[in-house]
Amino acid sequence: MAGISISGLISGSFDWQSVVDQLIQIDTAPITRLQTQAATNNNKLTSFTALKTDLTSLQTAVQGLNSTTLFNQRTATSSASGSNWTVAAAEGATTGSFTIAVSQLATAAQRQGAAGISAALHDTNDVSGLTLANLSTATPVTAGTFSIDGHTIDLALTDSLQDVFDKISTATGGNVTASYDSATDRISLVSGNGDDIILGAGNDSSNFLSAMKLANAPVGAGSSLSSTGSLGSVALNATLASSRLRGALSPDANGDGSFTINGVAIAYNVDTDTLSSVLQRINTSGAGVTAGYDAANDRFVLTNTATGDIGIGGNEVSGGLLDALGLTGGATLQRGQNALFSVNNGVTVSSTSNTLSSALLGVTGLTVTANSVSSQTVTVAPDTSSMQGAIETFIKAYNTLQSDVAAATATSVGPDGKVTTSTLSGNLEVQSWARQLRSLAFGSISGLDGAINNLDKMGIGFASLGAPLSILDQSKLSSALKTSPGEVGSFFNTANTGFAAKFSTYIGKLVDPFNGSLVTQTTTLNKQNSDIDVQIATLNKRLADERTRLTNAFLAMQTAQSQAQSQQATLTNMFAPKSSTS
Repeated sequence: MAGISISGLISGSFDWQSVVDQLIQIDTAPITRLQTQAATNNNKLTSFTALKTDLTSLQTAVQGLNSTTLFNQRTATSSASGSNWTVAAAEGATTGSFTIAVSQLATAAQRQGAAGISAALHDTNDVSGLTLANLSTATPVTAGTFSIDGHTIDLALTDSLQDVFDKISTATGGNVTASYDSATDRISLVSGNGDDIILGAGNDSSNFLSAMKLANAPVGAGSSLSSTGSLGSVALNATLASSRLRGALSPDANGDGSFTINGVAIAYNVDTDTLSSVLQRINTSGAGVTAGYDAANDRFVLTNTATGDIGIGGNEVSGGLLDALGLTGGATLQRGQNALFSVNNGVTVSSTSNTLSSALLGVTGLTVTANSVSSQTVTVAPDTSSMQGAIETFIKAYNTLQSDVAAATATSVGPDGKVTTSTLSGNLEVQSWARQLRSLAFGSISGLDGAINNLDKMGIGFASLGAPLSILDQSKLSSALKTSPGEVGSFFNTANTGFAAKFSTYIGKLVDPFNGSLVTQTTTLNKQNSDIDVQIATLNKRLADERTRLTNAFLAMQTAQSQAQSQQATLTNMFAPKSSTS
């Protein structure tokens, strides 16, 4: 019969399809009731989900109050405005104010190698074949102009050093002559008329003078000038064999050698390692020093990573590199110095470090790193900000839960006497949660040594019946946190019997994933909804069967009526009078 629409029986006077629809509609009333019940249950489940979130937040806030470190936290501040000292107070540090006077800062010792360890620019005084582009100076020469006695000398990197000397002479009319001395590795300038030689001009574009370490002498003493230091420089990134060290290296047949710094062995190979790689190896070796090249003085320097008057030891083992670096016999030790300080005008105490430990300060938990010579008052106090923050987080979570419970269980009667309910109205168990939590918040903790045994002693409470929990007296709370943090801590986090423990135990019973009150109620609602789904499915099947039965019955009636009408028409035709013709 699919696709056939029958509007009535054969007579057309009876719409039997509408009758079937009406009969089925009447029978759907139980399904509607079940769907309404499921919707109500879903609303309750939504409310329980929100309350579970609130309970979890409250439990987290309670756990924050139950911290064993919260009420032992300390802050340390300096009285000096813009102080560059670093002050820190550990958990449980002694509180109070301490005047710390630093009269000397600790510095690191240095082992300064002999100066002039690089090979000279050239091995003879003839520099006609030595181009500027290939000069092994610490600072590469740049092309451009420089001035002597107001005369401009223009140079290119393709010029030899002798070309530059010739240009100086030409530019000054032969009055200033320049020469190179390979023995001292310096350039000299001489004035023919005995007047001071004036170097440089504001518009110089070449760094030739500074690269050659040439500078003006005091007035009256500048008729002849020489480089202030040797000009040659080591090649940090070339292999050790080609690094232009003045001293000779004597590695073994494989090019290997080694030395020790503070007893730590440093190995190298003259054919594969560079000065840069050796310096890096020293710095990462654990010898407790940093190694570097001082280009201005053409020397290597070892600096202790730790401050204080402690030495630096270096010994050549084989290969001669440490000696070539000037860090053995020709080296000098610039001793470091210890920090000197006093506390509260007491005796002067020495420290190898500028970080003054609590043991040296004599103040438990306090550490001060001094970066300047000065006297500052450091105050150690309870970290009231962190404490109050944790308390405020608890208050907020507590009030949110109480507010949501009240909204979910509310019942009101309007002026017309009509009762308005909420999703969990009449749920006495949920209402008991709010009462019990309020009772815990009001309650006192017994067995404590201090005077703080309830929230009221800290200025926290309820302004009126039904009002939210709040800080009613901020000064009272601040005083308790500042002067009695230990008592506040005992109130909140005494094991098993403290405020936080009681809250945590009760909330744990509500949210227990196996038999907690919240889980029990949501499990019941979910089971009811599952049963409702089964019932609705069963009823829908029955209605489908009923519709089929009714439809088949009416179709059978229509077929019977059609057959009767057909038979009646046949009989009528058989017995109808026939007309005759004359």
